[in-house]
Amino acid sequence: MEKAKKKKEKNPHAGHRIRMKERFKLHGFEGFEEHEILEFLLFYAVPQGDTNETAHRLLEAFGSLSAVMDAPLRSIEQVKGMGEHSAILLKMIPQACRSYLKDKDNYQNKIMSDDVIGRVLFGNFMGKVDEAVALLLMDSKRKQLFCGIVTEGTVNSVNIYIRKLVALALQYNASLAVLAHNHPSGVALPSKDDLVTTQMVKEALALVGVRLIDHFIITDDDFVSLAQSEISRSLFF
Repeated sequence: MEKAKKKKEKNPHAGHRIRMKERFKLHGFEGFEEHEILEFLLFYAVPQGDTNETAHRLLEAFGSLSAVMDAPLRSIEQVKGMGEHSAILLKMIPQACRSYLKDKDNYQNKIMSDDVIGRVLFGNFMGKVDEAVALLLMDSKRKQLFCGIVTEGTVNSVNIYIRKLVALALQYNASLAVLAHNHPSGVALPSKDDLVTTQMVKEALALVGVRLIDHFIITDDDFVSLAQSEISRSLFF
C-alpha cells in the first residue's frame, strides 16, 4: 500500500483551540464575534470536539450573546450540543460579572457622589430578567453602609418590601437611602405606580429618620434617576 494511502487525513480543526486561546491572551475578546465568544467559553465545558456549531445554534435559538446567557437554564440545555454542565457555565458568566462589579464598585467607607450611585446600583441588576428591588444605604457623610437586592420576582405587595427597607435602614443605622428597581420591558421611564411607590417609601423611611434621596429605574443598558427627572424631582426636595 502506498505511503500516501497510509497517511491519515489531517483534521481541519487541528490547532483551532490553541489559536483562539492565543488570540484571547493577546487581545481578550476584542475582535471576537458573538459566536466565537460562546465557542471559546464552551471549550471549558466541552474538553474535546467542535463547539462552533453549538455556539451558532445557541445564537439562532436566542438571538444574541446576552439573550443566551439570560435564557432559562433548562432552555439552554435543550439546544443540541448543550447539557447541564455547559448550560451552568454560561449562566455563571452574568452572575460572576455582577459579583465582580459589586466588588469593584465597593464604596464601603468611601464618600459616594451622585455620579457613581446609579452605576453602583446598576451593577446589582446585571443578568437579571425578573423584577427586583435594590437598596443603597449611607450614613450622613454619604458613606455606603449597605447595597444589595432586597426582593426579587413580581412584587405583589409594596408594603411587604417597604417593611424590609425600613428594617434594613434601622439595622444599619442609616441616614440616607437610594432605591432602585428594574423594568424588564426595557423602558427606563417611571410609571404612575413608580411615583406612588417612591412617595410611600419616602414617607416610611422618614418615620425612622432616614431620607430617601433618589430612586433609579434600571434596564439592561440604561438607568434613570427620578431625582433628576423633571416629572419626579419634586418628590425628593
